[in-house]
Amino acid sequence: MAVTFFIILFLLIAFGITFLLLKRRYTKQLDIATKRAQQSERLKSVFIENISRTLRSPLNAINNYGDQILEKKDEEMQPAQVRKAVTHIAEFSKELTDYVEQLHEMSKLEGITPSFTFIEVNLSELMASYRRETLNYTKPDVSVRVTTELSPHCRGVLDTNLMHQLMMHLLTNAAKHVTHGDIFIRYTCERRGLKVSVSYTGMEQSELAEGDIYTYLEQEDALKDSSKSSVLGLAICRAIVDMFGGEFFMETESGKKNVASFWFPCEMKDVYRDL
Repeated sequence: MAVTFFIILFLLIAFGITFLLLKRRYTKQLDIATKRAQQSERLKSVFIENISRTLRSPLNAINNYGDQILEKKDEEMQPAQVRKAVTHIAEFSKELTDYVEQLHEMSKLEGITPSFTFIEVNLSELMASYRRETLNYTKPDVSVRVTTELSPHCRGVLDTNLMHQLMMHLLTNAAKHVTHGDIFIRYTCERRGLKVSVSYTGMEQSELAEGDIYTYLEQEDALKDSSKSSVLGLAICRAIVDMFGGEFFMETESGKKNVASFWFPCEMKDVYRDL
């Protein structure tokens, strides 16, 4: 009888401990999901407010210059005046195109916010695919190289959509600023995760990664300078990596060598196989 009592008591204690551990795990997952949802809503609200304010200027300018052309009679409009008005319309149209591209970038970030799909991939093959894609954006005298000390058999369990967004933001940004020389992609295993760096020599970019995406988007003129459209891409990179509890940073070394790096927890397999 006593033995039965202790067995039942042990089972009840074990069940209670298991229940508490499971509750703690799912509460943590719920907190993460809630945080992601709140980030998504904040991101949408600040961006919509900013873009609605920013779009008014070029749209009003296009309407005004269009009205000038339509309201005047043919004999009153000099060719030089028409060219000037059309030139301004083209300039403001280009601004609108830049804003649409940035909206597209934001939509891709919003698309991965609710859930993530992890699959096992060969990292060597994955990085090679990014290299091939980047060559479509580089100038003739620019090469793209991949370096690592890991095995060509090394595999990682990750979200390929996330990785593609991160890598192509960084690589297209590098391609835009490099006129000649090399763009290096380096990946390694660090702290039970994957660390990737993109380095190149070109325009100094470290200041573009300061702050988070919310701070950037809340600035009144955040989207007005289309020449700095890479700021949004880098801010999106930081936001995505933050979702995974990772780290993102960018630094400039001597000679304006830029190094953009990110790390996040990742299950790695066959890291040094056959080496």
